[in-house]
Amino acid sequence: MSKVVVGMSGGVDSAVTAYLLKASGYDVIGVTLRTWRNSAGKESRCCEIDDAQKTAWMLDIPYYAVNYETEFNRYVTGPFVEEYIRGNTPNPCIGCNRHVKWEGLLGTADFHGAEYVATGHYASVIRLDNGRYTVKEAAFAGKDQTYMLYMLTQEQLSRTLMPLGGLDKSEVRRIAASAGLEVANKPDSQEICFVPDGDYSDFILEERHGDVPGPGNFVSVDGEVLGRHRGIIHYTVGQRRGLGLALGYHAYVKELRPDTNEVVLAGNEELFTDKVLVKDTNFMAIEDLKPGERRRVKARIRYNHKGGEAEIMRTGENEVTISFDAPVRAAAPGQGAVFYENGYILGGGTIMRNPEQQGAKPGGVS
Repeated sequence: MSKVVVGMSGGVDSAVTAYLLKASGYDVIGVTLRTWRNSAGKESRCCEIDDAQKTAWMLDIPYYAVNYETEFNRYVTGPFVEEYIRGNTPNPCIGCNRHVKWEGLLGTADFHGAEYVATGHYASVIRLDNGRYTVKEAAFAGKDQTYMLYMLTQEQLSRTLMPLGGLDKSEVRRIAASAGLEVANKPDSQEICFVPDGDYSDFILEERHGDVPGPGNFVSVDGEVLGRHRGIIHYTVGQRRGLGLALGYHAYVKELRPDTNEVVLAGNEELFTDKVLVKDTNFMAIEDLKPGERRRVKARIRYNHKGGEAEIMRTGENEVTISFDAPVRAAAPGQGAVFYENGYILGGGTIMRNPEQQGAKPGGVS
């Protein structure tokens, strides 16, 4: 039997992952990485140890909780706070997957002599004809989680199992119920695990003890002062609600300028662009994109973006340009941009600030 360490969050997806692998003949070990607790000691939704431990007991598999709070602060919450202060909109799950979850699970697997690690993501790891590993989109688009996984390395992918890629959520819950798992009907978490109430600004204020950029000016694209804002950490690109302005028209956040502490507002039509610059790329299906090489892809610029047809080209040592066939709305610096070919990840990177970017006409995908 191959030995596998299953990352168990305490939810139904990881519980069914462990159940399916054990039923398939794997020697399963359940592991929860304790990543974050608030000041009252409440666990993150990604590491609810009591539920995970109970599931492991019901499945009759060994279970361990491993403390990874220091690593989580280093690679996730710390950078999350700093990026917001710089006026970016980071996606903490992307860095967490590569630097915390997979590193922690693989380290634990090595300790226990396990060949594989497994997670409850709705995706599938595949090996292409060129020998490289990548992640294939889930069979049911509504649950696809590949966007969060584009930073994984070849070594990490080569040792990863994801048995839920061909299932939808209702099937997973039915399997859990038939197996008698108490988490079968446990609700999904909809927020970032360390910000359970969804208020990012309060989290940042608490982490920095109030030492964050203060109020500044709302300005138009032309530089006209439109009013005062509460501080750039309270805003993200594309936001309309919560601005606290009465301008007589719908205004949206187009840009955050940390150097001048300004929030640029514009009409919806000015949020569209057909060019997006990307840095810090990680390629899966190919080793890299050669200078000047062009590639047709489907590109997603945030988790809930269905993707748009585009061409990518390396335009600098640490820069890839995405040229969309139809303009996309509110490409936020700090978010991931992920490139797909034939339903699997080609690669991805982090959206950059682009001072030369001009708003295109609306009408593209959103």
